[in-house]
Amino acid sequence: MSYAQQAEITTADTLKTKKIDEVQIRTFIKKDSEFSNKMPLRAIENPQVYSTIDKIFLQNQHVYTLDDGYRNIPGLQKLWNSTHRAGDGGTYLSLRGFLINNPLRNGLISPVTSNIDAINLEKLEVLKGPSATLFGSNAGSYGGVINRVTKQPFDSLATQISIIGGNNNYYRGQIDFNSPITKNNSLLFRLNAAYTNEGLFQKPDAKNSYLAIAPSLTYQANEKLKLAIDYEAYANKAQPEQLFFYLSPQLGANNMKELYKLLGVDYRQSYTGDGLYTTANIHNVFGHMTYDISDRLKSNTHINNSISSSKGYNPYFSLAPKGMFSGNQADTEIGIARADQSTENSKLNIFQVQQNFNLDYLWGSVHNRTVLGFDYMRTDNDLHFIFTIFDWQPLKNGDYSSMNASAITNVYETLKNKPDYDFDKMNRWNQIGIKNTYSAYVSNVISPIANLNILTALRYESNQADKSTLGTNEVQGYTQSAWSPKLGATYEFIKDKLSVFGNFQNSFKSNGYYVSDNLGNTKLSDPETANQFEGGIKSILFSDRLSATINYYHIQVKNTLLNTGALVPNTSIAIQDQTGKLRSTGVELEINAYLVKGFSVLGGLSYNDSKYLKAAANVEGRRPNIAAAPFQANFYASYLFSSGQLNGLGFGIGGNYASDNKIMNEWNSATSSENIFILPKYFIVNANAYYETRHYRFGIKLDNLTNQKSWIGYTTANPQKLMNGLATVTYKF
Repeated sequence: MSYAQQAEITTADTLKTKKIDEVQIRTFIKKDSEFSNKMPLRAIENPQVYSTIDKIFLQNQHVYTLDDGYRNIPGLQKLWNSTHRAGDGGTYLSLRGFLINNPLRNGLISPVTSNIDAINLEKLEVLKGPSATLFGSNAGSYGGVINRVTKQPFDSLATQISIIGGNNNYYRGQIDFNSPITKNNSLLFRLNAAYTNEGLFQKPDAKNSYLAIAPSLTYQANEKLKLAIDYEAYANKAQPEQLFFYLSPQLGANNMKELYKLLGVDYRQSYTGDGLYTTANIHNVFGHMTYDISDRLKSNTHINNSISSSKGYNPYFSLAPKGMFSGNQADTEIGIARADQSTENSKLNIFQVQQNFNLDYLWGSVHNRTVLGFDYMRTDNDLHFIFTIFDWQPLKNGDYSSMNASAITNVYETLKNKPDYDFDKMNRWNQIGIKNTYSAYVSNVISPIANLNILTALRYESNQADKSTLGTNEVQGYTQSAWSPKLGATYEFIKDKLSVFGNFQNSFKSNGYYVSDNLGNTKLSDPETANQFEGGIKSILFSDRLSATINYYHIQVKNTLLNTGALVPNTSIAIQDQTGKLRSTGVELEINAYLVKGFSVLGGLSYNDSKYLKAAANVEGRRPNIAAAPFQANFYASYLFSSGQLNGLGFGIGGNYASDNKIMNEWNSATSSENIFILPKYFIVNANAYYETRHYRFGIKLDNLTNQKSWIGYTTANPQKLMNGLATVTYKF
């Protein structure tokens, strides 16, 4: 059987694939998932909302990073591109009004604090809503959990090699090699690897480089026991993309597009010189053992160790008057203020052991599916950052090349050697400490009558943090525990076709200590909690050719730390309490259809209304700046010729819309006016085409066809790529 058949011969539910000269094309996304509830559960009987995108859609769209794959998920908006820093360097996104950073890998916490290559991606899953009950407080956010399912070895010899090239000096090579090692196919091996080199659209000669290597090995010891070991290695060297901070309507305009026009900011201009790279190295090792104790009882054991390290520069910018640097208030010319936050040999290490027992049984005549799990995770932060203001340059004819690796290094060395100057206090920020997390959880799906499924789940988690360093301060250790429940139900009005569902989901996190009074005394905060109520309808209709979900959710967060507005006397330390509250509600629609032979469509609409219910006076009652755009939409439509002279030719078009995003949204009591700054709405259109035969595949894609200027961010603005294209040649044997 050919590589294409092995890699793509899967169907969604009962829909059959079509054979086209040995090229198998999946025409419908299979949404069933074993990860969403840590047990096999069909999508229509699952009371949780989640989205799934498989590798075939990603391949047709010529998606080579997870960042590009996110565009297919309704309600998920990217806010911040990767900075490649250990700890917090991964891409930041917003879902249901809350930040998400670093996806899970096959249900485990395995951070990649840099760009995540899609070379070993089998499927992308996004579970929506607070999900601590089964995944813990350290995974995801109150908006949901992202999970990447990786490719696994299969039992035939196959190789696929691709060469990709594009504008901004983009070139990439990748390989997917699979082979049985033993004659009886008990031992299987697969290697996915890719190397990418590219420039930034403002700096095409940046030569950012990304290496991803992901071997995997499986061993079927006998009918009951299967062992697997995977390894992921990333070696990346890249300059972070351009970020503007401290944006305000006081600059003369209340949105980024108008501000650029007013000040004459060049969208394509790079404001740095050479050598400002961050080097990131990631090593993730995974072990997995499944053992069928009986026909009804299965054991799943996971061991995971993830190490991320980084060092290098991280330049950032603001638009500011020259007088802020010259000291002369009469210097009102607005220009580029340049600064840096460098990483000094930082490392994040996560070790995790997880044991799950899955039981499928009848209790009398009642069907039960149960998972009982135990989880231990150790998080070891050893993160070191230094920062400094660099200079100010005019927007026209500035000497932007002067901000380079040598110049910034000299600034730091000068400050470190400056007499009577405390560099560590003024220019350093550290996060050093160890946290151990112990968890146990149980989840059960019971079917007391036909077509009715009731889910109940409960987690107990204990976080034990050692004494640590945060900034320049020593933070006392603490132990904090919490319970996290989950309830849900689905009823299938039409078996396997139409169901209604509802759920209650919970998440929490430990915020540690806060300063509670004007004497500077500290208290251990109670766990911050988020509770969600959600309901909706799921359908799989027209002989499994149309899948749709529509839902409404209501999330409320309490016990958030809140600045009271007071300071400890003679200090800059804020006094806080834990009475903050936030509410996020919304509706979502997702559709996946294959109604006409060769023609498929996926898309979604979402609306989110987030509001501070109790917060500082300047933001209470307003939308948080992390909540992203309230209105979002996405679609992708494709057509594949399955017969005739054009057999094997496919093409597609897609797009993403986001409404205005208020990255500053507060009341200024001093001027009795609103401080609102907006990243303007955008509609980005992308297109692709490909032609596939038994041994070859040729493809092209064009992103941002209308060459639209757009920005993403939260409290920041990051200009995005203009029109750009890629061409791909693949050989399969």
